[in-house]
Amino acid sequence: MKVLIIGAEGMLGHDLEAVLGVEHEISITTIYTLDITDLEKTVKTIGDINPDVVVHAAAFTDVDGSEERADLAYQVNVLGTRNVAVACQETDSALVYICTDYVFDGTKGTPYQEYDQTNPLGMYGKTKYLGEVQIRDLLDKFYIVRTSWLYGYHGPNFVATMLSLAQNMDQIQVVADQIGSPTYTVDLAEAINMLIKTPAYGIYHVTNSEHCSWYEYAQLIFQMRGVEVELIPVTTEEFGSTAPRPKYSVLDNYHWRMQGHPPLRSYKEALKDYLELLEKES
Repeated sequence: MKVLIIGAEGMLGHDLEAVLGVEHEISITTIYTLDITDLEKTVKTIGDINPDVVVHAAAFTDVDGSEERADLAYQVNVLGTRNVAVACQETDSALVYICTDYVFDGTKGTPYQEYDQTNPLGMYGKTKYLGEVQIRDLLDKFYIVRTSWLYGYHGPNFVATMLSLAQNMDQIQVVADQIGSPTYTVDLAEAINMLIKTPAYGIYHVTNSEHCSWYEYAQLIFQMRGVEVELIPVTTEEFGSTAPRPKYSVLDNYHWRMQGHPPLRSYKEALKDYLELLEKES
């Protein structure tokens, strides 16, 4: 298939290009070659490429920054997504939209399934959810892929941050009351490659299996790397972030499993592979 990746410069975008490029004819845009907030340019760019599938991985992802720059988050995540959907409508392309666990408020206490009630707490989650609404209003051929706690080789992430902090600090405070599923961008890219091969459109939760708190995640990172540092568990309130965050945002990959796809591997196995890659590349 002809696949266009929008946001190919990002952490997930890099892995999408590598994984999908094995089987498909790939075109890419980056923040430097396409401003998705420009409707006319977006329609023309996608029209010229005329892809079978568009993977929309571009977003304003700064959770705290979305509170401070709400208009920009809206322009990119809502209007930009609308523009991509309009272009897909004209080319009859299927659209893959990368969304987030932050569309939920985290109060359910058990893993969220695809059609549980959304209730985003902050501007990031709200604008990403409104991007979903634009797609569902405009298109019939779409895969909305909600995922969580992404990390990968080609971008800043929690794992890299923890390892960097440990080089200069004896004590690190880590939030212990937010629970989620760390997800490796390579595994997510491979799952998206499976999705686009059939017209089984809809909303999918796609994350690595199992879940943990940020504190437990940090413990595992340092244990696997053999790093000794004192970790201090703190509450979300004590940590003091600008944006509200869901306390429990584990995603049940229910639709994914019901469609016959195998569960993604444990985040622990994926983390081991990622840390080995970091070791090899350092």
